[in-house]
Amino acid sequence: MSKALKQEKALVVFSGGQDSTTCLFYAKQHFKDVELVTFEYGQRHAKEIEVAKAIAQEQGLKHHILDMSLLSQLSPNALTSPDMEIDSTDDIPNTFVPARNLLFLSFAGALAYQINAKHIITGVCETDFSGYPDCRDQFIKSMNVTMSLAMDRDFVIHTPLMWLDKKETWALSDELGVLDYIRNKTLTCYNGVVADGCGTCPACQLRQRGLEQYLEEKGARTL
Repeated sequence: MSKALKQEKALVVFSGGQDSTTCLFYAKQHFKDVELVTFEYGQRHAKEIEVAKAIAQEQGLKHHILDMSLLSQLSPNALTSPDMEIDSTDDIPNTFVPARNLLFLSFAGALAYQINAKHIITGVCETDFSGYPDCRDQFIKSMNVTMSLAMDRDFVIHTPLMWLDKKETWALSDELGVLDYIRNKTLTCYNGVVADGCGTCPACQLRQRGLEQYLEEKGARTL
């Protein structure tokens, strides 16, 4: 990334989870000024908002929380309906929230316009995307064009995790010097358990498998 970018401003779409917190530290390394935006959309656990607030405060970053509760009214899914059991057996799991990233990026763009941030960073990933269509690189590229046209601004959407699996995402956090911080402070678990989580939900299993693979590989390199 060029030295010129280090003088520019970035807005990170931030949930307090492993991926978006890795993006937070990536942004702090590459941009002069970083702000965070978290969306409150009736997600399964209010704990997610609490964790995001705590991390933002610890890192001394301006944190915007936007009300997107209309998402929970549009369609029933396991992320916004606590009484719905999580099911990942279909091609698209029932944790998929239709139009979530479409709306999140639209509102992040509107906020970026107001705070004069050219760069928007999101932790979406096509490698470990669980079948979510709005995590694909093709969608992000099309959204970048649409957002820039809609607001007549030259926005750049960055997806530093797009082609990384979970093992490689842990590796990136280690390169950034924050692996332990992300392991102990973030919330990925669908059951609202911070750090290593419940160990049984699909999100925890994916995260833990990647961590074990990375630590095993790292240990082999040091032998």
